[in-house]
Amino acid sequence: MTGGFLKGEVNYVVEVRRKDGESGESLIRRFTRKVQQSGLLIRAKKRRFYEPPKTKRQAKEDAIRRKGIREQREYLKKIGKLDEWLERQGYRTYRGSKK
Repeated sequence: MTGGFLKGEVNYVVEVRRKDGESGESLIRRFTRKVQQSGLLIRAKKRRFYEPPKTKRQAKEDAIRRKGIREQREYLKKIGKLDEWLERQGYRTYRGSKK
């Protein structure tokens, strides 16, 4: 039993040969285990859900947005209004709250 996928020019293949007296189920189980250990599934998922790299401008804007949110949360935590803000944002519970 073999399986794999084509990545560019290189073909990654996992091969499992049936042993004497081995059931089909155990063969499939061994094959599945080999595929998982080889990292084929992880590479396939990375290709399937590929996101193009962000531009420098996008990365800066995202960093500024995250920094603003972080500062806002720290401020609300200091004045004791973080729980109310989190509830308004749609969070059900907050790990740091003392309810």
